[in-house]
Amino acid sequence: MHHFLLEPCPSSAAIWDDTLKVHQLTYDFYSEVSYRQEFDAYCQWYEETAAKHRAEAESMKNDINILGWFCHS
Repeated sequence: MHHFLLEPCPSSAAIWDDTLKVHQLTYDFYSEVSYRQEFDAYCQWYEETAAKHRAEAESMKNDINILGWFCHS
């Protein structure tokens, strides 16, 4: 004599609920990945721009002070 264990089939609402949870989790994960990539790109741009501005400011120190010709102290 064989005894079979019969498990009830999950309701379609439970399957739909699980599917939505997986979808939301996947969406949140890829949103976070996208946010971090954009933030890293922004940080890299900021560092490059700051370095360029520092170099420009350093080169401006050697420029002739034309404004000083017109201002008498």
